[in-house]
Amino acid sequence: MKLYRPDNLIVGFETGDDAAVFDLGNGTYLVQTVDFITPVVDDPYLFGRISANNSISDVYAMGGRPVTALSVFMLNCSMDKTIIQAMMQGAADECAKAGAALCGGHTIADNEIKLGFSVTGVIEDKRFYKNHGLRTGDVLIYTKKLGIGLVTTALKAGMATEEHIKSVTDTMLLSNGNASKLLRRFNVSACTDVTGFGMAGHGHEMANGSGKTVTFDSKCFTYQDGSREYASQFIIPAGAYGTMEFVKDVCGFTTSPDNSHMLFFDPQTSGGLLIGVSENDAEKMVSALKDEGYANAAVVGTASEKAEKSVIFI
Repeated sequence: MKLYRPDNLIVGFETGDDAAVFDLGNGTYLVQTVDFITPVVDDPYLFGRISANNSISDVYAMGGRPVTALSVFMLNCSMDKTIIQAMMQGAADECAKAGAALCGGHTIADNEIKLGFSVTGVIEDKRFYKNHGLRTGDVLIYTKKLGIGLVTTALKAGMATEEHIKSVTDTMLLSNGNASKLLRRFNVSACTDVTGFGMAGHGHEMANGSGKTVTFDSKCFTYQDGSREYASQFIIPAGAYGTMEFVKDVCGFTTSPDNSHMLFFDPQTSGGLLIGVSENDAEKMVSALKDEGYANAAVVGTASEKAEKSVIFI
């Protein structure tokens, strides 16, 4: 496929990065992304907030500052207008927290609700972060709990406890904004937000694009309350199986009788940042992240020379 590719387009879709980066030629880089999701919680206001947070996160992963957002809203026309209003108010409030003006959008009639945003951000110091660029010896830091998709799938099935629902909602509402601001303080080589392809899928993208192998230590992650329990009960999102099938030839892992290995493939809605940083800066960065409210930030892996598998879980 032939596309128009001006020199100003610094980051396109070649490596499946989180957003495009375009040089405006005046010292400012434009960051553009779009994403949408189906409902992950029952409360429409909270769903609106989570959807906006999820979309804005791609700008943060690139090191950008969000400035505008346009909604992409697929809705059932028989919905009560108060539900629509609650979703959009939640999104508007979350955009306001991020400093992004919600400027309008587009609606489409659909039987299944889907809400998302096209977000534009800026980078004013010419420093941005791709989802590749890892160096041998770098360590990988992750900022949130894993297992979001397992809990939200249990919620949809009516099997999640109130405590687990509250915990996963808090995780999805935790913005990656403050984590993004910390990137410039440390020797960061790569960054991506972990969303629909899970830790295995996004880890593979980072490793493969960097020409490295990433080894994750499963004991170093913090897991969403209830996620292991739901995995053992086979309450597993279809997307997890899809990612496992996609990366099975490049991913090293051991199948567990309790299905705990599915946590590596679990799709994350509004997941955390996966950050590659020099070993010398790792401990300081984890400490800084914790100070900014990312209580579960931890070193979870290392980058090494390319081996047979691009991503390994031990």
